[in-house]
Amino acid sequence: MSRDSKFCVIMCGGIGSRFWPFSRNAMPKQFIDFFGTGRSLLQMTADRVRPIVPVENIFLVTNKKYADIIHTQLPDIPVENILLEPARRNTAPCICWAANHIAALHPEATIMTLPSDHLVMKEKEFIDTMNDGLDFVARNDALLTLGIYPTKPQTGYGYIQLGKAAPNWPGIRKVKSFTEKPDLEMAKFFIESGEFFWNSGIFLWKASSILKAFDKYDPETAAIFAPGKSLYGTDGEMNFINEVFPNAPNNSIDYAVMEKADNVYVKTVDLGWSDLGNWSALYDISPRNADNNVTQNCNILTLDSKNNVFAVKGDKVVAAVGLEGYIVADTPNALLICPMSEEQKIRQLVNDISNRYGDDFL
Repeated sequence: MSRDSKFCVIMCGGIGSRFWPFSRNAMPKQFIDFFGTGRSLLQMTADRVRPIVPVENIFLVTNKKYADIIHTQLPDIPVENILLEPARRNTAPCICWAANHIAALHPEATIMTLPSDHLVMKEKEFIDTMNDGLDFVARNDALLTLGIYPTKPQTGYGYIQLGKAAPNWPGIRKVKSFTEKPDLEMAKFFIESGEFFWNSGIFLWKASSILKAFDKYDPETAAIFAPGKSLYGTDGEMNFINEVFPNAPNNSIDYAVMEKADNVYVKTVDLGWSDLGNWSALYDISPRNADNNVTQNCNILTLDSKNNVFAVKGDKVVAAVGLEGYIVADTPNALLICPMSEEQKIRQLVNDISNRYGDDFL
């Protein structure tokens, strides 16, 4: 398979509300340098795929309000490769549009589709995995996802149950079932069984395979984008998208296609992966001091405080006494203090702040 037929779609339109108050509507988490490396999560994701895909074959799908940020952070990505959604409609419409666009440019394209805000520590393994996966989907009418070796009974992730092995493809199995965010007891059972892996949300397929799957399993979304077939890749595409995209169902690719299709496979991998979806995920992968506290670029003094995340912008000194298992995240106009055990409520908190105080704080 030629390198020119390999494409990448990076989804970067989310708002990252579970990382409030650092992640904001105007600057969501994918555009933030969380680790002080000088590279945002989006930039790190683009860096990761460059050895696999030519830069002219890297596409980004995002909300139109983030166009300028992306141009600034990824100046070498062609402007025409940034697909600007006129409305937020989850991952199924995003993927359907991108696949139609790429199919018009290269009908035999293989595509890897991935979020912009994941962390991958083992980059060589990632490159080898993606090249092998693209080869698999090029030779098979298959929808492939990556299953991550689970390290603990995580309740915030979806799980994939392994089925039969794919002939002649080590490490690739048929998917037997998907389970979305189980409770703790079920997650423990999954880990102990050895049959379940975390669902990474990273997908590989031929453009033709995913479009055929939309036709079969999510005809409502397919029908939204089908009338634009003669317009994709032309000057008329964006007028068409601006007209029809807001009418697309708000649906994830998992619910729309992956959980229904009969040609879904999983490649099991250990990539040093985290979806970095919330403060606990940041805590899990960050260096800690002697008290198991994570401090994000701030001046901190603690007494009898352990297992906390302190993320404070500016030059202020943070002093904490007797605090255990908390998130303390401070920005110029918002302060979050929340037990990590209750962080699933942050999204609701953000909604309540919007209703009471307006969007200036979001």
